[in-house]
Amino acid sequence: MEFPVQTGNPAKVETPCLVIPVFEDGDLLPTAERLDDASERLIGQLIERGDFDAKLGSVQMIPFAPGLGAERLLLVGLGKRETCREAAFRKALDAAFSAIAALPADDVAVAFTDVPVPDRQCDWKARMVAEAAHRAVYRFDEFKSEKAPRPRLSQVALLVSEGGNADAARAGARIGDAIGEGVAYTRTLGNLPGNVCTPSYLAEQAEALGEASNGALAVEILDEEALEALGAHSLLSVGRGSDQPSRLIVMKYQGAENPDEAPHVLVGKGITFDTGGISLKPGEAMDEMKFDMCGAASVFGTVKAMLAIKPRLNLVFIVAAAENMPDGRATKPGDIIKTLKGLTVEVLNTDAEGRLVLCDALTYAERFKPASVVDIATLTGAAIIALGHHATGLLSNDDDLALDLLDAGETAWDRAWHLPLWDEYQEQLESNFADLANIGGRPAGTITAACFLSRFADTFPWAHLDIAGTAWSSGKQKGASGRPVGLLSQYLLDREVDAEVEIDSE
Repeated sequence: MEFPVQTGNPAKVETPCLVIPVFEDGDLLPTAERLDDASERLIGQLIERGDFDAKLGSVQMIPFAPGLGAERLLLVGLGKRETCREAAFRKALDAAFSAIAALPADDVAVAFTDVPVPDRQCDWKARMVAEAAHRAVYRFDEFKSEKAPRPRLSQVALLVSEGGNADAARAGARIGDAIGEGVAYTRTLGNLPGNVCTPSYLAEQAEALGEASNGALAVEILDEEALEALGAHSLLSVGRGSDQPSRLIVMKYQGAENPDEAPHVLVGKGITFDTGGISLKPGEAMDEMKFDMCGAASVFGTVKAMLAIKPRLNLVFIVAAAENMPDGRATKPGDIIKTLKGLTVEVLNTDAEGRLVLCDALTYAERFKPASVVDIATLTGAAIIALGHHATGLLSNDDDLALDLLDAGETAWDRAWHLPLWDEYQEQLESNFADLANIGGRPAGTITAACFLSRFADTFPWAHLDIAGTAWSSGKQKGASGRPVGLLSQYLLDREVDAEVEIDSE
């Protein structure tokens, strides 16, 4: 999708549809005022007569706009000026682009960069516009025999009233476009059924990304034979009951001027279907366990975004992929396995399998001498109980890293919440027969899961993102959300800024 920036008189913009955000009570922004003047007070009269109330998320199409170059006007309600913050701004954007996606139009022009959002500049607003456009046109219908017509939208012009903001709008739209593409890719991987999206399929996706990157992304796939030789018995134990072979997928991006600069590493849980294994899950909603690879999907989406943005960083992306099925070879409750790190684990519940693949992946990450490691996983139902479906759970062994991720989430409006990782919780993982157990009981389930992972991340700054509540939606709107690609991308982009500051300070 293209996002050109236009300055000048909005009344002369020729477009199939011009989108104008409006506050309640006739409180018009500068662009809306200029259009109102040029159209014989068309907007003002609609509001005064009560034909458009401008409540948050309301939309009204005006099919003919005299005096304007646009064929149509789409008015979008922002609500009251004093309550227009990030969530309201994004809600208005989604309402606007939902209406736009239904139009028989290839291009539109929007005037959202002038909307005042406290502490948010033009580049952030342009980025949000681009991300909203991608959300609106996303469709997943490849398995439907009869497909609905796809949205035609391919260009969104950003109207900027102050010429000095044009470069910022372009920069923001470029980031938003890349992240929007990454989110869409993540959603598609998450939405694919488990009979298609297998560990081998994810490996093929990594190879395809590498081939399309013109050498920017190096890809290595470790099959079960290589994992056995490596000693990754914990990862392998999860897939023992499946006919689908497990894989460890490694993607390396070298963007820093110094090839030896310590990389930032993302690690994704890729359980392509989770029955619970011998500790079998209830049948209700088990179909949603195809989403148990959304941590891996978010890593793939972030790879796609980074390949488009090309940050001057060294990055490593690791996906631990397996399918958790019950059969005669499957790991049983009470079995003891040896991890790549050498620690032994008593498996008390085979449905706590994500930590068993991640622990070996985290140990593998150690060889890169990383500057930071962030793992992403649909790890615990307890995260949903604690935080619902709004915030991603965040736990870390490094407070600075945790704060950086929280800040990135606020910037991307893909937010996380910091939970404690105190030593006292580690006691719940004690085992009579092994170095540790893979579960710590019902209390603080999200925290004890992270405590387990922390045992394998003791040589580098590490954080864990539990996305069980944010990676997908259930019910009528069932589907992958694409989170937390925005947070992860912002975190990595912030590391590039930090590197530049360090270089300049020298």
